[in-house]
Amino acid sequence: MAKFLKSAFADEYNKEFDKQLEVLTAKGFTHIEPRGIDGTFLAKLEDDKVKEVKAKLKSAGIGISAMGSFLGKYDIVEPLAPHLEVAKRIFDISAELEASRVRIFSFYLPDGANRADYKQEAIERVGKLVELADTYGLTLCHENEARIYGESPECCRELLDAFGGKLRCVFDMGNFVLGGYKPYPEAYELLKPYIEYFHIKDALSTGAIVPPACGEASIPEILLDYIKTADRDTIVTLEPHLQTFEGLSQMKGMEFDNPYVYSTREEAFLDATRRLFEITDRA
Repeated sequence: MAKFLKSAFADEYNKEFDKQLEVLTAKGFTHIEPRGIDGTFLAKLEDDKVKEVKAKLKSAGIGISAMGSFLGKYDIVEPLAPHLEVAKRIFDISAELEASRVRIFSFYLPDGANRADYKQEAIERVGKLVELADTYGLTLCHENEARIYGESPECCRELLDAFGGKLRCVFDMGNFVLGGYKPYPEAYELLKPYIEYFHIKDALSTGAIVPPACGEASIPEILLDYIKTADRDTIVTLEPHLQTFEGLSQMKGMEFDNPYVYSTREEAFLDATRRLFEITDRA
């Protein structure tokens, strides 16, 4: 019987990699989606640091669910060549860490742009990344995100269809809520054939990000439906993005209509962890 494998963006718990591994093992996670290692983003890691990360992962018994890269989080009108050089570095690191998946995006559009005008450009740029990743034996997984080409479920489907299964879907139900789209059943049913794994983030249509199963992202319903027919174990990656008093203090003058605000990032991460495990246990 297929089951959910728990992963997380543990840099939301703590910047220190050792503390990330500590909380993952203590709470029963089996995987990590690395993004920030000791305060340094993936593409900036030196070779010696990559080897250190690999050794620590092996010692902790933690696998990599996907590499949490920022590939595709660039303006679509910028030159692509420098971006491909960054991609090569990330893919080299992915190979060293024995990762099989890399999370990507589909480029920011100019403000006020007609999305349809950039369809071909987005497909061509993502295609270059897919082509490069293929030489490394990596699977690229596209995440829906605000302002990129693949923001809407329909544009995500267009991208996924364009590559005949070589490009997979990271289904982020919270991001769909924040973008004004219904994650369930509309977006989920449209993208289900391409879903590789899930990012667990919940939100309200007002813009507040809330703990899993406390918002409008239909996380329990989606996961329960998916696991009923899944033919393989499936990753669920916790990316809570919850507000802390520390974060609020840095945004003076702003008011948040959000009942879920935490004293520290550690407290926020642990509460989100508890709620995610409750959801997957029920599913």
